[in-house]
Amino acid sequence: MDSTLDFTFWMTAAGIMVLLGLSAFFSGSETALTAASRSKLKSQADRGENGAQTALEVTEDSERLIGAILLGNNVVNILSASLATALMTKMFGQTGVALATVVMTLLVLIFAEVLPKTYAITLPEKVASKVARPIKVVTVLLSPIVTVVRMIVRGMLYAFGMRTDKNQHMFSVHEEIAGALAIGQSEGKVDKEDRNRLLGALDLGNRTVEEIMLHRSQIEMIDIADDPDSILSAVLSSPHTRLPLYREERENVVGIIHSKDLLRAVEKVMRGGDGTLESISDLDIAKVMMKPYFVPETTPLDEQMQEFLKRRTHFALVVDEYGDLRGLLTLEDILEEIVGEITDEFDPKAERSLKPTEGGDYIVDGAMTIRDLNRETDWSLPDEEANTVAGLVIHEAQTIPTEGQVFSFHGFRFEVAARKDNRLTKLKIRPLLRPN
Repeated sequence: MDSTLDFTFWMTAAGIMVLLGLSAFFSGSETALTAASRSKLKSQADRGENGAQTALEVTEDSERLIGAILLGNNVVNILSASLATALMTKMFGQTGVALATVVMTLLVLIFAEVLPKTYAITLPEKVASKVARPIKVVTVLLSPIVTVVRMIVRGMLYAFGMRTDKNQHMFSVHEEIAGALAIGQSEGKVDKEDRNRLLGALDLGNRTVEEIMLHRSQIEMIDIADDPDSILSAVLSSPHTRLPLYREERENVVGIIHSKDLLRAVEKVMRGGDGTLESISDLDIAKVMMKPYFVPETTPLDEQMQEFLKRRTHFALVVDEYGDLRGLLTLEDILEEIVGEITDEFDPKAERSLKPTEGGDYIVDGAMTIRDLNRETDWSLPDEEANTVAGLVIHEAQTIPTEGQVFSFHGFRFEVAARKDNRLTKLKIRPLLRPN
């Protein structure tokens, strides 16, 4: 009888140890595969490491992967706890239940959770490459059960009004890079300007033409009905090389005049005429201008940049869904979202859009975009409802404030420093002190 008890004890104890080992394997695998950098795994896979390639494959379907690991981990944990309870009960009676609970909690916590996860998080790519193959086998074997579980979970979430995206991926390249850049900047390893440039390039696909275009009220335009010499003077005095031409009303843009094209035409007319400026009056501006290029205001910036490069043009007029003129966009505007403000010797000497004061306030141009303000100050003002700082104040105030009015929202104090007509031209902004 004693030998039978000894045999049962050692067999059960061995079974518990094996199950704890499997639990450690599942816990470490989950941590490694979710924490491993896909960019590092891809780099290793490109060098011929099969384990890294397999890790990339098994993490493609994140829901299926996590479901299989959790299913396997829960099965072995429940089974090991049941064996321990049965063994302790046989040896110590009813007190064995409490003893089994304490012992298994400590064993699972130390050897099946903390230890393997700590190791996995220390070397995530290395561990992920090693466990990828067996996890792939487990995922395939448990796939039917996981599929049923997924259907049940989605059905329950659907009943509560929640919709899940079956193609949603557990890893976001944008978020991973943004997080890495934020950590790098906080540790002093990445310059703020470098971070802004990289994030600006990444954000092009998430932003539209409407967000950065020059509003139609600020576009410098020329009436095509003006005398050719007046048009020439206007083009020469402008800091811009391309100017829209309109007929009768500013909304009716009929062409784009390029300063080089106009000067070539002027030279041709003067050489063919009497060589005086009076001969410019014979110039036909309609033959010199280019056809205007219109783009929808909802076009993503990355797509518009590709269109500029494909068409070999740098200038577009932005229209809304009704075809009405909304603004103007250039390739330089898009590039400035990546590299920051680009100026040359012909740009107007405008004041800075953001100026700090000795009192801790910031004098901000109302037309400054919220995104640019956030980039320069590391603030987090929302830009979902408005593109400019003035637009944000008007949206929050639900009215057009008068000069001197003060508002507090989003953790900042906003004071209208200057207003012209219905435009807020200057704002004074100060971060509110948070109580300790």
